[in-house]
Amino acid sequence: MALLVLAVLAVLGGCTGNGSRGEPPGNAGPGSPSASPTASASPGLPRALTGQKLAWKKCGATEGYAAPGREWRCAKLTVPVDWAEPTGKTLRMAVIRGAATGERRGALVFNFGGPGGSGVSLLPLFAPGYGTLHRAYDLVSFDPRGVGGSARVDCRDDAAVARAERTVDLTPDTPAEERAFLADASAFGKSCARTTGALLPELTTANTARDLDLLRTVLGEAKLDYFGVSYGTELGGTYAHLFPRHVGRMVLDAVVDPAADTVEHAKGQARGFQRALNDYFRSLHEDPKAGTAKVAALLKDLDAHPLPAGKGRELTESLAVTGLVSPLYSEGSWPQLTRALDAARAGDGGPLLALADSYNDRDPEGHYGKQAQAQRAISCADDSTRPTAAQARARLGEFRAISPVFGPFLGWDTAGWCHDWPAKGDRTTPEVSAPGAPPILVVGNTGDPATPFEGAARMAGELGEDVGVELVWQGEGHGAYGSGSECVDGAVDAYLVRGKVPRPGTECR
Repeated sequence: MALLVLAVLAVLGGCTGNGSRGEPPGNAGPGSPSASPTASASPGLPRALTGQKLAWKKCGATEGYAAPGREWRCAKLTVPVDWAEPTGKTLRMAVIRGAATGERRGALVFNFGGPGGSGVSLLPLFAPGYGTLHRAYDLVSFDPRGVGGSARVDCRDDAAVARAERTVDLTPDTPAEERAFLADASAFGKSCARTTGALLPELTTANTARDLDLLRTVLGEAKLDYFGVSYGTELGGTYAHLFPRHVGRMVLDAVVDPAADTVEHAKGQARGFQRALNDYFRSLHEDPKAGTAKVAALLKDLDAHPLPAGKGRELTESLAVTGLVSPLYSEGSWPQLTRALDAARAGDGGPLLALADSYNDRDPEGHYGKQAQAQRAISCADDSTRPTAAQARARLGEFRAISPVFGPFLGWDTAGWCHDWPAKGDRTTPEVSAPGAPPILVVGNTGDPATPFEGAARMAGELGEDVGVELVWQGEGHGAYGSGSECVDGAVDAYLVRGKVPRPGTECR
């Protein structure tokens, strides 16, 4: 599967839980929002959509997450399934809000990435690291269409996911393995079509951006103040393109390169994860080239002879690559990678498999979360570029040259991810130009493996002159805000709370 770009580890910061801080009075609490007479909807939308009132109530548990503290309130927003027919069929989008704890300046809406991440589940976990922002803003997030409480995509059950993990080689070496790889991709798409129906082609980022603007209207906000992380930067850039006059203060952190198509995105991630792996080896005072060669040799051995990993399971080459990816998202997880590699070299695949399970959202009982399935459905609804297996095979040498460890996996992924997908893709690359929008803060991290920092400069440029303002952090891990840099956190807080725009090209070390 494609590498997820959900920035969970990076944005957690110092968060240790979501304990209750007491229930605010009524459905709101300090600084509760009221409809603003200056909030404007896009023209032509029916009053049934723009005039709806959110019925805030205590939040319940979500899949894999306990109910948050009583200071959080949840509601459902009605949005059109097809934005070309706003009076047609609708779906209910899950929304969560925590009222501002101080003098309120508005609502700040978050998207934490994926695609496929549940904002309703994640915002209460991350909020303890957002104290400055929470004093000034109602913190708001949502489950995008196809995710969590918003008509969740559910294409495969646990048994089918586990079977694919055991039997499908994500870097096929023989014609038989290639046929199995493509057959599995085709079967996944057909299953999604059966279970998701007419919603499947409507799971585009552009449609989610339109949902976001309706949320802004219903919240009573004249402008959208927004914090997008990872894939959330693509969503934010798309929103700015569609609604430049509705943009308020917008931060895009861990930026998806808007100029990269399927193949270039895969190459970028191969470079990014190899760069992080090189930095990991340097931290051990080991030559990166020699360390990479050892890992590549381990993967080759696993391809022929999977390692026992306990409880009747095995560590395959494909699962090992996933296990390698997981700790590279955060420098704090590098010791786990060391322990897992040492164990694998000693014949125990358990620790590396545990890292893969964590990444794949598999619990000890064998239940899998649905984020990866939603990610695939949303990505394929967006992407019209569908490389063939022959094209992927022809590029493998180039991908291996970029990264002997991650290159083959990502090279094959360009063909398998949306192979035989039952719906056309919306576009080749996202359109993010936003003439007329106010300054948008674009934050790049030089050591980011999943969204290499070069994408931040491209995003800033494509947003437009006097719109995109780049801030660079010389750091490690996926995402910059909340990752330990007082320089980054201070600049972002000053921008969002006080409107202070940093000098373009500012560097934090």
